[in-house]
Amino acid sequence: MPDDLPQTMAAVLTTGHGGYEMLQYRTDVPRPEPKPGEVLIRVGAAAVNNTDINTRIGWYSKSVGGATSDGGVSDADDASWSGEPLKFPLIQGADVCGRIVSVGEGVNPVRIGERVIVPTMQPAPGGGPFDVFTVGSECNGGFAQFVTMRGSQAYGVNSGLSDIELASFPCAYSTAENLLHRADVKSGETVFITGASGGVGSAAVQLAKRRGAVVIGQVSGEKAAALIELGASRTVDRHAALLAELGSESVDVVVDVVGGDQWPSLLNILRCGGRYAVSGAIAGPMVGLDLRTLYLKDLTFLGCTAQHVDVFPNLIRYIERGEIKPLVAKTFALKDIVPAQQLFETKTHVGKIVLVPPQE
Repeated sequence: MPDDLPQTMAAVLTTGHGGYEMLQYRTDVPRPEPKPGEVLIRVGAAAVNNTDINTRIGWYSKSVGGATSDGGVSDADDASWSGEPLKFPLIQGADVCGRIVSVGEGVNPVRIGERVIVPTMQPAPGGGPFDVFTVGSECNGGFAQFVTMRGSQAYGVNSGLSDIELASFPCAYSTAENLLHRADVKSGETVFITGASGGVGSAAVQLAKRRGAVVIGQVSGEKAAALIELGASRTVDRHAALLAELGSESVDVVVDVVGGDQWPSLLNILRCGGRYAVSGAIAGPMVGLDLRTLYLKDLTFLGCTAQHVDVFPNLIRYIERGEIKPLVAKTFALKDIVPAQQLFETKTHVGKIVLVPPQE
């Protein structure tokens, strides 16, 4: 372990399920040490994501049926990605960008100094393809000056982008790429993306366009121009009636992170044989399904959490080739995590809000 590394660090501790009062910024948190096979990363930046807030308020519990904006808090034992009780205090932060400053036994020391980003959704050691855990939920994440990570899950990235820009990619863009990969989106197909101005939605717009798809983004009217600039062929206001705007059987794929009351109309705009891929439900997880629509239209439903092994390596290549661009709305110091999350929850921005820990 390098002699110049501090023994303590700044970090935000989530002390339990609840409101902002559960977030404690501390400067005396013991710095972690890498175990065998792990690396120690000095965090350069970490973005804010829905999962950070959903985990804190316990939204993943089956006892919660409302939208994430309802602010309901559950401290039930199943209020986590895995459905298992979380261990508090927890350092959240699903996005991590930084440099390796130390390595554990079995990791080549040549990696020290390497700039890395890490996948948010990680495979459980020795598990099957759907055995995963989430950074900042089932293990400590990036809302700190330092974090340890398995060396195999710290991906080197060679890019002229800043740490702040790179921190905007891992969670949102890997989620979006996984949705498109699982739905097998092809060139020339029409893709409808809900929540298209958010982190995952705006990433999906870029990534679907990269695949040669015709992209329709659902967004508030004032954000429409930004979506067109990102590659959407057209936009639809989030309050508009989809059937009236687009017509029935007008799209090949729906990429959904919203859910809620509009959900049945998403199936109506799908063509026969269409695919529906989902990885979020910020407007509410409880929806009404007419099974006749599902089977008479030969639709395919895809729940997308575990990520295909190609998703994150592909994302690294897209970044290094400049095929996708970061979209950062605003940055905050790590100590200002509460106003950062408050701004995030207003949904008035396009792109990502990024936190920067002390760099000394």
